[in-house]
Amino acid sequence: VSPPSRHQPVAILAQVHFLLKPKVARPGHRGLASPMAATKMSEADTKAKIREYLNLTLPECFIPELGEQKKGKVRDIYFAGPNVVMVTNDRVSAFDFILPNLIPFKGQVLNMISEWAFAQTKDIVPNALIENVDSMVVVQKKMKNLDVELIVRGYLWGSMAAAYEKGDRTFCGLSVADGLNRFQKFDTPLFTPTSKAEVGHDENMSMEEVEKLLGKDMANRAKDTALKLYQRGAELMRKRGLMLIDTKYEFGVDEKGVLHVIDEANTPDCSRMCTVEEWESKYPKIAEEMKTGKYANVTELLKAKPELKLKEFSKQYIRDALLEMGFDPLKDTAAPKLCDDQVVECAYRYISIYETVTGNSWEFPAKMSPSKRIIMNLQREGMLVGGFVVIVAESGSDLGHSEKIQTELAKFKIPSQIRICSAHKQPGRLESLIAQYNKSTEPLMLISCASGSDALSGVASSLAKFPVVSCPSDGMNNSCLTNPAGSSNSIVAKPENVAKFAAQFFATHCPRVAAALDESIAEQTRKLEEADEEATRAHQRLLT
Repeated sequence: VSPPSRHQPVAILAQVHFLLKPKVARPGHRGLASPMAATKMSEADTKAKIREYLNLTLPECFIPELGEQKKGKVRDIYFAGPNVVMVTNDRVSAFDFILPNLIPFKGQVLNMISEWAFAQTKDIVPNALIENVDSMVVVQKKMKNLDVELIVRGYLWGSMAAAYEKGDRTFCGLSVADGLNRFQKFDTPLFTPTSKAEVGHDENMSMEEVEKLLGKDMANRAKDTALKLYQRGAELMRKRGLMLIDTKYEFGVDEKGVLHVIDEANTPDCSRMCTVEEWESKYPKIAEEMKTGKYANVTELLKAKPELKLKEFSKQYIRDALLEMGFDPLKDTAAPKLCDDQVVECAYRYISIYETVTGNSWEFPAKMSPSKRIIMNLQREGMLVGGFVVIVAESGSDLGHSEKIQTELAKFKIPSQIRICSAHKQPGRLESLIAQYNKSTEPLMLISCASGSDALSGVASSLAKFPVVSCPSDGMNNSCLTNPAGSSNSIVAKPENVAKFAAQFFATHCPRVAAALDESIAEQTRKLEEADEEATRAHQRLLT
């Protein structure tokens, strides 16, 4: 059976599941690239097609089964097990603000370009990539992050150009000559590292500061590797008619201290790019205009002659759109919402840069929720059961009963986690807990364990988007049956029974659970048949 595209729905029926798992080599696991099609869609047709996907985007991807989640600006990261699982979503940031819009295919494009770029640069530095199990999901080796953003600039552009026009001449400890223009190429690329801020703005760092943080040897290795990666990227893109204006890299080290590139490489989100033709046709005109002395700087020139503005393949389009809407990144507390036309234009630019950089044609995925596709592909790779149970105990005294439920769930291959949260004493925390699990990408069930007065199941079921089942620690507890209007909990008194109930709930979309349930039912049937045979033999003995 030919493996379906990672973009496509994956059959998950237990009896055919094994047929769908292809034999593949790592790290280029079922390569995302597809050969350039003989016919290419026009810009108008492509944009019309993009509009069909405006609601098929991924805002975030919370998968409780993978363990603790770390949220980045545009990624959801899990460190469970020996590897790191990173889900690149369709959120986009500009000026360190997360936009309210989601950009269709953004997450896929970034992963696909990175996979291509990693393959082109593995002779310079190893990368942490193990495989892409979905076009939006990357599995990497665990690394110790250097916590420095290694930025290489080939041109005077972006925030550096803005500061230069205001009179700054020193950047990250480097002196930059007078008399340069915005968009001008440097004689040699500049290394301008910054700190890596979890929130807020990154801060410029001098090489001396990087050495103090990393040690002189590691700092120099990181700088040299970043410059080599930029040079390779610039050469590859030049062959595609593109200029790699500037870019950033993130590095980590393995347990042996070997340097690896660990984040996206040479993508539109971490780089600025434009076509060679765009720069060669417009920059000479800009340089000539600046020689006349009529303009204080290129920004003033572009106000007078906006036709000279260079079109970029990067997030600069988004930045410019926000600024044109009156957004002030220094004063405003939130970014405004883009209109649909702006979102489509942005998605089109992501797709165009993917095709230009890699030489491969873009294939629109099947029209289904990306979150559902991700769960299916993680199931297919054996990384996920695809269903999860949260066992919430009212207090520590309910822990023993909760552990019995967890043991019974394990017999059906159902992953679970025990949490302790009192509806009486911690109502706010319980509400936050339910709100968190309401975001679960995979199917979920909550089993409440409370003795005495059971407010836990009532409160939880009134807030939850998933089933809530009460399995009281003190047996049949009538308070579970008298929760107020708006509560929807069911009750199953015994741990082994509530575990089977959960298995029946998950079996239709979790092959491993379905197989365990089939085996349990078969075993139960076998025991009944053996008991019936023994009863029949006993009856025959009485007759004889």
